[in-house]
Amino acid sequence: MDVLIVGGGGREHAIAWALKKSPKVGKIYAVPGNAGIAEIGRCYPEISVTDFERILRFLKTHKDVGLTVVAPEEPLAGGLADLLGKNGHKVFGPVKAAAKLESSKSFAKEFMKKYEIPTAKYAVFDDYVNAVKYALSSKHPLVIKADGLAVGKGVYICENTKESKTAIDELMLDGKFGSSGGRVIVEEFLEGPEITVLAFSDGNVIVPMASSQDHKRAFDGDKGPNTGGMGAFSPSPVFTADAAKDFSENIMEKTLAGLKGEGIIFKGVIYFGLMLTRDGLKVIEYNARFGDPETQAVLPRLETDLFDIMSACADGTLSKIKIKWSGRTCVCVVLASGGYPGKFEKELPISIGGTDRDVMLFHAGTVKSGRRLLTNGGRVLGVTALGATMDAARNKAYKNAEKIGFENMYYRKDIGIKK
Repeated sequence: MDVLIVGGGGREHAIAWALKKSPKVGKIYAVPGNAGIAEIGRCYPEISVTDFERILRFLKTHKDVGLTVVAPEEPLAGGLADLLGKNGHKVFGPVKAAAKLESSKSFAKEFMKKYEIPTAKYAVFDDYVNAVKYALSSKHPLVIKADGLAVGKGVYICENTKESKTAIDELMLDGKFGSSGGRVIVEEFLEGPEITVLAFSDGNVIVPMASSQDHKRAFDGDKGPNTGGMGAFSPSPVFTADAAKDFSENIMEKTLAGLKGEGIIFKGVIYFGLMLTRDGLKVIEYNARFGDPETQAVLPRLETDLFDIMSACADGTLSKIKIKWSGRTCVCVVLASGGYPGKFEKELPISIGGTDRDVMLFHAGTVKSGRRLLTNGGRVLGVTALGATMDAARNKAYKNAEKIGFENMYYRKDIGIKK
């Protein structure tokens, strides 16, 4: 059976790589795809993830496609899964109502409050003056978030009142993230290690994947601006058996029950962004899809056929699948363009040396021009390595990162050190 992947980043390359291992998968297509996905399938860079009608026309002319995987947040929030489902196509990815867990942080916070899912205390504001007044009178540090989608960059950790006002100004007055920042959430600052747990859901049951930890800040020691993610590792050493039990009972199952209570059938991946505080696990955020770069660190550890899992999620038969994970550790280091997450140059030549065994290069922002591989985004490549231990995987990832080069390339040197 052929598969269409909607998306073109490192996450989508990792999904394509995992699906390619399935004997049940024939051709793999991607819109728009990238240079890495093009090595294992066919890409259509002229079709954007939000061009719903062209995607629908593509499926009508490629009748052997039996599953469409919608990976990015924007088409999910826009209702692509709804459109494809109504036209008789099997889809892995939640419908618009379910994707609202990610597309509206205020909806997610109210959802957690209603269903008694632990999260940070918060307040929601549509009015600029009231938002500033509340923030300036609150204890710092504070967390200020854009309500809507902001490609992983709409979160500000504010150490003082000046930073809080600047954050609100950028979101509500300057329109840094467009309409996504017209409403803001002001949250208490939580302390503790951050953990990501992705979970497969078919709307009836929910099954957690292996845990992971992401690194959002641009520079070592969690310094610099927030990015889409500079690296990840799996499993998380702080996600103990007790933490996993707490997560399952007080967060994951309550989330599924809450969705059912709202009449929402969630088919796809729920991303749980967690923090292990002194008071136990709390939800920082939901996403309605695979994380990036967490996917690149998690899927290489998956031993069960990903196509079987995705098909079961779409069909509502996930309870019949036994999902197994490797006991090895996986580390992903993101190689980024100089200037990211701000302005950066594109179309810079990339040189890649040979890679070692158990090392995967997941392309994110790449494009081919003739035989030349060029940069085409802020996050360019993810160097992902498997090892028996964290140190073994980490050393292998960095050893292979040193074999890659492009002008102004940078990457964090501490992925896998932070616990």
